[in-house]
Amino acid sequence: MKPIELPQGYKPHDALSLRDYLGSVPHIAKRLGGPPSTWVVDEVGDGNLNLVFKVHGPLSGVAVKQALPYVRLVGESWPLPLTRSHYEYLALEEERRLAEGLVPKVFHHDETLALIVMELLEPHIIMRRGMVAATRYEHFADHISTFMARTLYFTSDLALSADQKKTMIGAFSGNTALCKITEDLIFTEPYMVAANNRWTSPELDRLAAEFRNDVILKGAISRLKLKFLSSPEALIHGDLHTGSVMVTAEETRVIDPEFAFMGPMGFDVGAMIGNFLLNYFAQDGHEDTPGAREDYREWVLQTTEQIWTGFESKFLELWRTHQTGDAFPASLFSGPLDAVQLEAERAAYMRNLFADTVGFAAAKMIRRILGLAHNIDFEWIKNKTMRAKCEARALKLARSMMTSARSFNSIASICALARGLRNWQPELG
Repeated sequence: MKPIELPQGYKPHDALSLRDYLGSVPHIAKRLGGPPSTWVVDEVGDGNLNLVFKVHGPLSGVAVKQALPYVRLVGESWPLPLTRSHYEYLALEEERRLAEGLVPKVFHHDETLALIVMELLEPHIIMRRGMVAATRYEHFADHISTFMARTLYFTSDLALSADQKKTMIGAFSGNTALCKITEDLIFTEPYMVAANNRWTSPELDRLAAEFRNDVILKGAISRLKLKFLSSPEALIHGDLHTGSVMVTAEETRVIDPEFAFMGPMGFDVGAMIGNFLLNYFAQDGHEDTPGAREDYREWVLQTTEQIWTGFESKFLELWRTHQTGDAFPASLFSGPLDAVQLEAERAAYMRNLFADTVGFAAAKMIRRILGLAHNIDFEWIKNKTMRAKCEARALKLARSMMTSARSFNSIASICALARGLRNWQPELG
C-alpha cells in the first residue's frame, strides 16, 4: 500500500506537544484555565485507529482526538487518510443539531492536524465495559432510540428535499477509505480465508470453516453488502455499538462517528442490536457461578427489545409530524383514504427496515467473532472453552438472523430465539 500523503504542518502529537498546541488556541486555553504548565495531559486511546488524550486544567478539561495516517491496531502497513477526522467533525455537528445532549460538544477542529477538541466526558465510561461488569443503564434504550430516530429520519428523503439530500450525499461521499474497511471487514473477509481473520482456535475452527463454505450465508451477506454500497438512505454513524457510547447512570453520549456516510439506516440500528445480543451470550462467561447473572441477561434482552420498539415508535411519530421530504410528499396524501394508504406504506417501510436491521445485526455479530477487532464482551472471558461456547451460540443465532431475516416478525422473536440458544451445547473443535 502507498503511504498516505500528509498535509504540510501535520504531525502526530504527544502529551508535551499537545499541551503547547492547545496553549496556542485562545478559547481552549481560556476554557482550561491557568498556564499550560499546570495542565495534565494523558494519552488514553485504546481504540483501533486514533490518538485520544484527556487534558485537565485548573478550570475545566477537554478531550482531544487526533487521526493517525494508518490503522493504529495494525500499524503503518495499513495506511488510512486523515480526512476521516473531517467527516467525523461534520457528523458530530449534524448529530448535535439533531440530537442535542446525546453527542459530545465540539470546541475546536483543526483540519490540517486532523484533530478535534471536544467535551471531556467524565465520569462517563465506555458502555461496553459497564455491561461486561453487569451494570444496568435504565435510560439507555430511550436515549439511543431517540438518537437513531432523529439522526436517521431528519437526514432521509422523508424529511429532506431532493437537493438537500443530494448535497448531504456529496458532503460525505469522500469517506471511502472508512467505508472500504466496513466493506471488507464486515461483509467479505469473515466468509473467506483472509489474513485479518482470527477466532478462538481450535475450538471454533470447524464453525469458521462452515461459515466460509456456507453458500446460503455468502449469498445473504452479499445482498447486505450491496445494500450498504448502494443505499444512501440517511446519514449513518457507521460504527454504532456499545464501544462507541459513553454513559453514566443518567446520561448517554454517542462518540466516534468517523465512519459516517450516507448509507442504509438498518446498519446503525442493527449494529447496536447486534452488540447487545453479543453481550447477552457473553454473560455466561463472566458470572462467578452458573445463573448468577440471569437477571442481568434478561435486562439485556429487554433493553434490546426497547431499543427497536422505541426507535420504531419515535421514527414513525417524526414521520407523522414532520412530513417535509420529497418522498411520500404530504401534498400527495391529503384526503381521508390517502391517510389510510400512507399508514399502510409506513408499516411496510418499517417492516423492510426491520428486516435490514436483523441482517445487519447478524453481520456485525459474525465479524466480531470471526473477523478482525473483537469485542471485550468475549475477549475478557478467561475460560477459553466457555468463551468458545458463548461465541458459537451467538454465531448460530446470527446465521439464522442473516439467512432468514424476513421470517422474524418482531424483535421479541429474535430475543426468544436467543434465550433458547443459551441451552444449546455446541460441538467445538
